[in-house]
Amino acid sequence: MLAKLKEVLNEARKNEYAVAAFNTPNLEMIRAAIRAAEDLDVPVILQHAEGHDNLISLEEIGPIMIDYAKRSRVPVVVHLDHGKSIEAIRKAIEIGFTSVMIDASDCDFETNVEKTKEVVKLAHSHDVSVEAELGHVFTSSLGGGEGREPDDDLVGKTDDIYTDPILAKKFVEETNVDCLAIAFGTVHGIYLKEPNLDLRRIKDIYEVTNVPLVMHGGSGLNEVDYLEAIRNGITKINYYTYANRAGAAVIKRNIKTPKLFFEDYVSIATQGIKENYIQALKIFTQQKRK
Repeated sequence: MLAKLKEVLNEARKNEYAVAAFNTPNLEMIRAAIRAAEDLDVPVILQHAEGHDNLISLEEIGPIMIDYAKRSRVPVVVHLDHGKSIEAIRKAIEIGFTSVMIDASDCDFETNVEKTKEVVKLAHSHDVSVEAELGHVFTSSLGGGEGREPDDDLVGKTDDIYTDPILAKKFVEETNVDCLAIAFGTVHGIYLKEPNLDLRRIKDIYEVTNVPLVMHGGSGLNEVDYLEAIRNGITKINYYTYANRAGAAVIKRNIKTPKLFFEDYVSIATQGIKENYIQALKIFTQQKRK
């Protein structure tokens, strides 16, 4: 069933679990995400990042995401991830997305607030939820196709790149966003070294904003870090790169298998992605399934 982000996240926060947000730039990943969520009877978020338009356009993939969401046996939110342009955000709303993200995190605070307020006004008039971002979640050199490249002037300066709780409180009050993506040490893409996570910062931000918080760069952490992040206020976890790799790994293992056709590779890759999704979902929704 097609669901609203605000309702799904509020229910998750009340019961101390997180909802997985899977970027799905192809039909196989959509199918894998829906099947994994249905197997565990948990809600899920299908996302299309504006940065993935080079893989498939919003106009092509969006209606397919909506169709699968409507036919699912579990609540499915359809979300625009890392929306940079008002044109893409308008388009997503017109297609039927129930949630959009405005990512103006590379702007100064005042500009970020103004752009976010504009999107909130537009989206809320169509009963669509809004996610925004405050702080800097960088993309590793083996990135996932979204986010920003590290800035030499900021790398290593945690006070400048991690989300400030005081500014987060002001940002939420001024914009009325439904959820907030924050920076506390995760990165988009593949972790090339052990992440330096400030998990206490999540709790500090949640206590002053009281809105569901979002983890970007959610692939690649260990179970203990995930669970502590969720306890502290993370309610939506964006997850893409490691599932994408799981699908590729299955193909690589079977590439020399005789009598396999293209559709066979598609099938086994979809299954590999689904299994990876299930592993993530079991961690994120551990509290819900007790």
